[in-house]
Amino acid sequence: MTKPNTSPSESGCEPQSEPARCFWVDGSQIYRDYHDHEWGFPVTDDRRLFEKICLEGFQSGLSWITILKKRENFRAGFANFDLGQVARFGDADIARLLADAGIVRHRGKIEAAIHNARCAEKLLESERSLAAYFWKFEPPPHARPQRVTRETLRAMTQCPESVALSKDLKQRGWKFVGPTTIYAFMQAMGLVNDHEEDCFVRAAALASRKALDLNKL
Repeated sequence: MTKPNTSPSESGCEPQSEPARCFWVDGSQIYRDYHDHEWGFPVTDDRRLFEKICLEGFQSGLSWITILKKRENFRAGFANFDLGQVARFGDADIARLLADAGIVRHRGKIEAAIHNARCAEKLLESERSLAAYFWKFEPPPHARPQRVTRETLRAMTQCPESVALSKDLKQRGWKFVGPTTIYAFMQAMGLVNDHEEDCFVRAAALASRKALDLNKL
């Protein structure tokens, strides 16, 4: 490719600066896209909620970017996290997943995801949807920090509602659902908006939450 004879400033085209994002976003496109279009936006789709709580379990002891890069492989291996299908997985499926180099091959976590699918089916015997259940644990606005900063986020790894949700899930038999794991789930699924104050996504995530009608879950 022939290089232009003029610099961006000489041609009148200044290089575009990146918008302000939360401190944890690295320079990879996959992480920027996840932050800009998914993290912190309210989710009410049961499949996505089940997928995320499973992936949070797989993340335990690992970084989220590791899981994010493998997410499509997880979806392929776990029937796109269809609750009914995963709940029917048996020994052959466990063996298949343990042989899948595209995912995290941890027997305990694989078995926990299958077990949690069965627990979710049991939960749905008394709840309208997973969304209706999870969103009952949304913290009230007055309980949230007045300003979300880098220091706030680093210090806050759980909240009373994530502790309560974790406890309730454990009582129902779910696994890999500690309060820190559940808080990360709540952050990602928009039950809390932890985009920093100067993050360009924060306002859009807030608007999405204001438009959400919990009565329709």
